[in-house]
Amino acid sequence: MSSSLLTVNGIEVIYNHVILVLKGVSLTVPEGGIVALLGANGAGKTTTLRAVSNLLQGERGEVTKGYIEYKGDRIERLTAYDLVKRGVVQVMEGRRCFAHLTVEENLLAGAYARAVSRSEIDASLEKVYAYFPRLKQRRSSQSGYTSGGEQQMTAIGRALMASPHMILLDEPSMGLAPQVVDEIFGIVKDLNDKERVAFLLAEQNTNIALRYAHYGYILESGRVVMDGAAKDLAENEDVKEFYLGISREGRKSFRDAKFYRRRKRWLA
Repeated sequence: MSSSLLTVNGIEVIYNHVILVLKGVSLTVPEGGIVALLGANGAGKTTTLRAVSNLLQGERGEVTKGYIEYKGDRIERLTAYDLVKRGVVQVMEGRRCFAHLTVEENLLAGAYARAVSRSEIDASLEKVYAYFPRLKQRRSSQSGYTSGGEQQMTAIGRALMASPHMILLDEPSMGLAPQVVDEIFGIVKDLNDKERVAFLLAEQNTNIALRYAHYGYILESGRVVMDGAAKDLAENEDVKEFYLGISREGRKSFRDAKFYRRRKRWLA
């Protein structure tokens, strides 16, 4: 791929000055790339995204070691607002729409940091509606009364209104029906192909993440235990067994998955 857009180098994150959550995480997001952060709940995926977007302080967390670079500049001391102005926008886990505002008002809130004319904002709004036709139909509806899929579309559309170079997408499949998840990831691919928006996405659904990502990192207990091209990870026997539930003997049942026949090699 092309040159590095985001570089995370050996970061450690501590919460409440006591709890060590990330233990030397390093990763790279190239220009125009889709990179997946994979792993079970509690592996450190959301913390990694918050470290990049500088939203840790609200959770009493801080980066204590390592550094983060965006377009060659250190960013770990910038505010989240400064990062949005530079083109880094996070879509939080659980959508986080303003429930009392309409869909369109939520979208317009995403353009708050842009010092542009109303005509440019209207053009961005129409672009969002082109990617999410359903939002145009629901533009006057209160977000709190829309479906989970529509709220996820609203959250991604709101991020697009900031004219981002990179979107940090946290658990986009959570709580959504499989057909809606496919639709969301299809739009992510379109945005990447047509707008060259880079994505760093945290996802527990390893199967669909590897289907759309270019590269992936697997986190476990705050460490990167494996990384590689998405196609290679999807064919890796360890990934198949421990993250897709498939072994050489075929797909495992949930009961079998609780008692691994072999240890994870990175914990041996």
